[in-house]
Amino acid sequence: MSARPNPHLKCLPATADTGHAEPAPATHGQRAPKVVGRQAVPIAVGPDPQQGDGRFFVAWLHIVAPKGAVPTATSTCACGRDRSAVGHRKVLALVEDHTAHRDACPLRNSSAGRNAA
Repeated sequence: MSARPNPHLKCLPATADTGHAEPAPATHGQRAPKVVGRQAVPIAVGPDPQQGDGRFFVAWLHIVAPKGAVPTATSTCACGRDRSAVGHRKVLALVEDHTAHRDACPLRNSSAGRNAA
């Protein structure tokens, strides 16, 4: 089954992709300017601005507490921990649990690294 062109779309004429510009036509007996092919231009390369200092996010604590509404929170860690809470007491407990997880997280504190040292 072949795709039918949409009659409402404007079609552009097909052109050959030669990879370079064509010279402008000569006017009033003058010669057309010479067209030069693509050339590599050296640039100054500095340090990668996205490299940073080697730190990266491991755990996230997201709390939503609109005025007059029930607060909610989610605690997510790159180690696979994913917990949520709804309500004042449960959100406060999740905040404490999230803080305690920082000391126990295997991604932040490698016990194998401590034993080797």
